[in-house]
Amino acid sequence: MANDLSVQFVDYLRQNKHLAPIEGGPDRTGRGADYRQLKLWEVTSLSPTEFADEAARFFTLGRIALQEMMAAEPLVASFSPRFLRETMVFPCSTGDGTRVLAIVDPTDQATQRAAQIVLGTDIVVKVASSEDVAVALNQSFSAEEAQPAEPSAALPREDDIESLRDLASGAPVVRAVNDLLEKAVELRASDIHIEPFLAGLMVRLRIDGLLRPVSALSGVLPQAVVSRIKIIANLNIAERRLPQDGAARLRAGRADIDIRVAIMPTQHGESAVIRILPKDRGLLVVDKLGFSPPDETKLRRLLKLPHGMIVITGPTGSGKTTTLATILSILNEPTRKILTIEDPVEYEIPGVNQSQVKPAIGLTFATALRSFVRQDPDVIMVGEIRDTETAHVAVHAALTGHLVLTTLHTETAAAAVPRMLDLGVEGYLLRSVLRGVIAQRLVRQLCERCKTARPLAAADFTEDPRLGALGFRADEIVHQPCGCERCGGTGYRGRLGVFELLELSDELRELIGERTDGLKIDAMAIRGGMTTMLADGIAKCRAGLTSPAEILRVTTVR
Repeated sequence: MANDLSVQFVDYLRQNKHLAPIEGGPDRTGRGADYRQLKLWEVTSLSPTEFADEAARFFTLGRIALQEMMAAEPLVASFSPRFLRETMVFPCSTGDGTRVLAIVDPTDQATQRAAQIVLGTDIVVKVASSEDVAVALNQSFSAEEAQPAEPSAALPREDDIESLRDLASGAPVVRAVNDLLEKAVELRASDIHIEPFLAGLMVRLRIDGLLRPVSALSGVLPQAVVSRIKIIANLNIAERRLPQDGAARLRAGRADIDIRVAIMPTQHGESAVIRILPKDRGLLVVDKLGFSPPDETKLRRLLKLPHGMIVITGPTGSGKTTTLATILSILNEPTRKILTIEDPVEYEIPGVNQSQVKPAIGLTFATALRSFVRQDPDVIMVGEIRDTETAHVAVHAALTGHLVLTTLHTETAAAAVPRMLDLGVEGYLLRSVLRGVIAQRLVRQLCERCKTARPLAAADFTEDPRLGALGFRADEIVHQPCGCERCGGTGYRGRLGVFELLELSDELRELIGERTDGLKIDAMAIRGGMTTMLADGIAKCRAGLTSPAEILRVTTVR
């Protein structure tokens, strides 16, 4: 009966268009059999809270909120952290002694039976959102990690290669590194920084663009941790004098991820930075990027052009690759052939031919571009224009009838024009091929649960006079971060983009010459109606999506 009810729930979600059909599945009707190996809450269009509400209503189960789970006594010690993270359940005991199993997906009968074997059949099953379970598990595991560990002096001190290899393959080090990767994925981190100092190892995670310290890997030798990371990334553990770069694909918790590893020798040992590229990201849709309606209209107009060049600019970590991948997903139709050359391939898009640069064997952006033109593509994406050769080949590809998408590192959209000229592109060629430039930054999004609205006071303008320059007025209502368990006390959860889209008009093209002034192009574009990143950010502040402090952190008044 339970299995029948599970199939009915899947059908219910599908009929209400909350469930995406599985391409290439065994059953084209989309019935429950297609979803046996998937996490239902990850393939729905519902938010985590909405999915939990729907599941509790359908299965007539109680709902449990994050506050209740945090107040209850966790019963996680009887389970392995990996089991709880993969199944997304949180066992706890409430104040009256009732044992509760907070579960995200009530269709997962196997997990419920396993929990009953450990805790007894009298447990009460309640539904929680995936976000709340992740926060509760993280808090419980962090509390366990805070317990004093065995002194590191008891660890072997051998520094030879064989001893390090043995230590790196031992269960304590393997478990410590795996737990760190799982924790990073759980906290939505983009990078892990493992840094040796005189006082010991420091571990920080980059979450929503800012670094956050986490508990260090206690009870393991720092050299063994770095050696374990090298083994995962297929690097040489004997080489400790030179930088090394590597990559790997692995499973962390319930997510398949790609990692990029960079090892750098420092004064007190080797520093490791692990870039995390999750493979189970949500659908790449323009709505999730944060374009304003006028800018989205301009973007879709640019994408309908048969050929030319569209450039996305911004510093490292500003979301350029995500925007490029979203644009490719819009252009990805059976009637178009799309080729990309990237470093690295962060998003895998079915139907798009994606390549990764390999400088060691001579596969660079420029050499790949030359081959691309002979592959009869309609759209070409170049991960980044770094040198004169790549710039020339990209411009000529756009001249010969291809739509070329690429990125540059410039501060504003208008600054992309003098930058391309600086790379050696002739002004008359740039006038012919450049269709539009998108400049962007990422700002942290206010946590929906704890953000608070308040009027701006005179003291705010005294403390930061830039608020007046942004156009804010006294007594104007803005939202500010507060901090709760869901956002880790930061007041922010997730990021969104602020954009400016420069669409090249005939008047702007006339300004492109051998000695082009980016400021003149910027001023004319603003007079022509271009929304700057600053103006876009202020609009998002007034909509309650972010705070003025965040906008001032990533943009400048001009």
